[in-house]
Amino acid sequence: MHISQRVKKILSHYESDNPGTKTNLARILMHGKLGGTGRLVILPVDQGFEHGPARSFAPNPAGYDPHYHFKLAIDAGLSAYAAPLGMLEAGADTFAGAIPTILKVNSSNSLATDKNQAVTGSVNDALRLGCSAIGFTIYPGSEFAFDLMEEIRELAEEAKAVGLAVVVWSYPRGPELDKAAETAFDICAYAAHMAALLGAHIIKVKPPTAVVSLEAAKKSYANIDGSTMAKRIEHIVQSCFAGKRIVVFSGGESKSLDGLYDEVRALRDGGANGSIIGRNTFQRPREEALAMLAKIIEIYQGKA
Repeated sequence: MHISQRVKKILSHYESDNPGTKTNLARILMHGKLGGTGRLVILPVDQGFEHGPARSFAPNPAGYDPHYHFKLAIDAGLSAYAAPLGMLEAGADTFAGAIPTILKVNSSNSLATDKNQAVTGSVNDALRLGCSAIGFTIYPGSEFAFDLMEEIRELAEEAKAVGLAVVVWSYPRGPELDKAAETAFDICAYAAHMAALLGAHIIKVKPPTAVVSLEAAKKSYANIDGSTMAKRIEHIVQSCFAGKRIVVFSGGESKSLDGLYDEVRALRDGGANGSIIGRNTFQRPREEALAMLAKIIEIYQGKA
């Protein structure tokens, strides 16, 4: 596998990592239609755990089959596919080596009342399944935030020791955060920075709104330009060690194609490394999803 100069530059920012971890990061960065560009599009399918099967897959019943998502990610030329243990196990042999995979090792569910996650996979599972990375969600602001941070510190140490990369979903939630605060400009930047401080190689956050939520942060943000999505994305990337960590943004709830494409253009223009889009992808009919992903890739390539 030839490693592009852009990817070599990204890998150089991870100064403490062993060759195994850098190789797995390179596999993700060099795979698919965006391979070598420093941009990524990842398919995550953990929504069955988070929201339940019907809410996740009834809009496109083909998605009940785990093989469907492997095929979709492969045929679209994506960078990686992320899912919980059972989903990856269900296609691990058929699709071995076909696309880099990320084992989501903790999960929540809609039946729970706490803003917490259970550990549902292990580093050994990730190695057994040939994964390139583990994925883990933290909830800054939750009553369980510190427990989650301690869990990922231990899992990240174990993963890095055996050459796996670490992806952290950092989603602010908790009793002191209303819905607006969960995607506020200042809080998204804070959540992304926490993930970087916890040792994440790839950081996943939501696209921020123009809201500045924390009273203590408003003075600092008076001099930070958040007037456009691209400017806000630029600050989120800056908050991840001045762009020395890979930052991708979620697609969120279903939206119109034009709205999604405009958002991706803002991500690109703000310097994001890419998108990690689940429901907006697999809830659409396959051909529509493939066309949508092709367009997103073109946007990141600067062609649209």
